[in-house]
This record gives sequence, C-alpha cells and structure tokens, in this order.
Amino acid sequence: MASRISSALSGIAGEYFVAAELTRRGYIASLTLRNTRGIDILASNLDATRSVGIQVKAAQGRNKTWMLNQKVESNEATNLFFVFVRLNHLDAPEYYIVPREDVSHFSAENHKLWLATPGRKGQQHNDNPMRQFKDAEDKYRDRWDLLGLDGDA
Repeated sequence: MASRISSALSGIAGEYFVAAELTRRGYIASLTLRNTRGIDILASNLDATRSVGIQVKAAQGRNKTWMLNQKVESNEATNLFFVFVRLNHLDAPEYYIVPREDVSHFSAENHKLWLATPGRKGQQHNDNPMRQFKDAEDKYRDRWDLLGLDGDA
C-alpha cells in the first residue's frame, strides 16, 4: 500500500473511521449524502433522545494540524462538532473531538496572530480564506464525552 493516499480518499477514510468508532461506542452513526453542507455524520444515542451533527476533517502524517476555510468562523450551527482524524498510515487513527464554537474561536484567533506575524522575509502576510486548527496539547484527543450523547452531559 502507498505511504500516502489522495486527500479525497483520506477524507472518505476519515468519515468511515469516525462512523465506525461511534458505532463501536454504542451510538447510531449515519453518513450523510455528499451534498449535505457542513455535516458529514449525524450521530445519536440508541433511543434518539440526543443527537449531534459532525463534520470530519482528516489529515495524514504526524502533524496535528488540519486545514479549514474561513466559513468555520461564521457558522452559527448549534449542536455541531468537528472530529479531526489523524490517519497514521496503517496504525490506528487518532480522534480529536471539538465543539464548533471552540474550532471557530481557535481558527479566528490563530489567523489574527498569523496576519500580525511577519513572513519569512519580514513581509506582511496577505489575508486569505484558509484557516487552521491544531491541538498541540491533546486537549480534545478522544473526548467523545463532549458530544453529550450519554447521560446528563
């Protein structure tokens, strides 16, 4: 098997890994159709009394950084989570479960900092729609509890 797969395949793999992990944990996970904007998976508890929308972002390699679009900063969806997946070649993937509000805040603040920091040659960065999310401290790693699909969460 190749050491890297295309970004399209890594995105699809990420969605299926997340759906499988949710199912393994006892939840209902339904992949949405490709034209469903902003939600890749609908997840609920077994009796459907709690549900969330999930957007999946997958990345390959050691880096815990995922690329996003500036739309993440203005999305006002409630009950939406991001699950960032780090594909580790053929090893088990890593999952980072993050509330949409936290992604939005991090993305906006990180982008402001990037704009204020001079580039390699001392030049000012040009604004663009690309954003990043990273979890360097593993604050969100395996935080499936944040989805609130169990008990009184």
